[in-house]
Amino acid sequence: MPADFEAMWREIAPVGRNVATGGYLRQPWTSPEAELRAWFVEQCEARGLCVERDGLGNLVGWWDVDAEVEQGGAPATTGRRDHPTRRRSDAVLTGSHLDSVLEGGAYDGPLGVVSALAAIDRMREHAVVPRRPVGVGVFVEEEGSRFGLACLGSRLLTGATPWATARELRDRDGVFLADALEAQGLPGMAPDHVDLLAGVTTFVELHVEQGRALVDLGHAVGVASGIWPHGRYRFDIEGVADHAGTTRMEDRRDPMLTYAQTVLAANEAARLAGERATFGRVEVNPNGTNAVPSRVTGWLDARASSVASLEALVERVSARARERAEGDGTTLTVTAESVSGEVSFDPDLAASLAAGHAGGDWPVLPTQAGHDAGILSAAGIPTAMLFVRNPTGVSHSPDEHAEVPDCLAGVDALAETLTRLVS
Repeated sequence: MPADFEAMWREIAPVGRNVATGGYLRQPWTSPEAELRAWFVEQCEARGLCVERDGLGNLVGWWDVDAEVEQGGAPATTGRRDHPTRRRSDAVLTGSHLDSVLEGGAYDGPLGVVSALAAIDRMREHAVVPRRPVGVGVFVEEEGSRFGLACLGSRLLTGATPWATARELRDRDGVFLADALEAQGLPGMAPDHVDLLAGVTTFVELHVEQGRALVDLGHAVGVASGIWPHGRYRFDIEGVADHAGTTRMEDRRDPMLTYAQTVLAANEAARLAGERATFGRVEVNPNGTNAVPSRVTGWLDARASSVASLEALVERVSARARERAEGDGTTLTVTAESVSGEVSFDPDLAASLAAGHAGGDWPVLPTQAGHDAGILSAAGIPTAMLFVRNPTGVSHSPDEHAEVPDCLAGVDALAETLTRLVS
């Protein structure tokens, strides 16, 4: 008997959890994330879902409706690992990711995967016989926390990022992506790689809300209208290393001063424009207590309501940084490492999913967070997202949370959504 939602949640809760902080360290192609992917395969097999995987570790468990019909409507007793890609058309895919940001929360990603498995169970309980293939997917490296490129698994699947470029990415320890995959027994994107999106014509992702809109609106579930454009930009500031005690303040070429003023400028620019700008990662060289640094590298996460607003925001921050660098005697180089355009989810699909529920229409709202759903939408796949209420709005933090009743409401919402799409 497959585990229900709460049992599945208890099973994965300890995996990758830092007991001291409560945060999660589920970086891609590491032991905790690999353990979760193995757990997902086991859950699929318990439900008779046929598991396909590619050379990156992306996974899809397919509901084999034809096999169930042959068995009188009962789920298959065993799933098949590494089932070859079969000729599939007009398929509906759901799911999310299992990796986390550094010291992240429990719900961002895994909630969508666990809810998808539970939604399959709910549909079977209601004797739903899909007229379209249904898959539950897991995308790797959604957060970009290890190799710096968010939604890397779905970008490679859709061709948004070439494998020749991705394989050369390095993590903070200098490990190439290709080598990290090889260490996990994964070949990467071989010429004959499995196309997990073949035949997929609709994608629905359930996700914990990363904000407080549903709390303010008094709803447990909402529907996404779109995703703000956003990007990651590396600010490399070069100065001159020197002695912290003997070097006069006026003689210094200190990149830390330039960086500090840039952080303040980003905060001011975003607040005035009603946008988002965050420097959340910094590296200092040589990183000594009694030394003026020679180099500071900071990463700006910028998000805005339109592409033009995003470009204007980044340019304002960069201009202020260049101005400060000139006064400090430092040099500045700004590099766009990852930029995602504005995503508008299929409006007809969103309106259809939001309307006519027992508790009234679900609210439709935008999100400032990036998701694999945005990558699939940009690739031309009609896409929708469901959000589950987050009582505090906190995310990418150990304090990220969703109440069990709201999670179960999300399972019901996803099951209802999938039933509408496949019946």
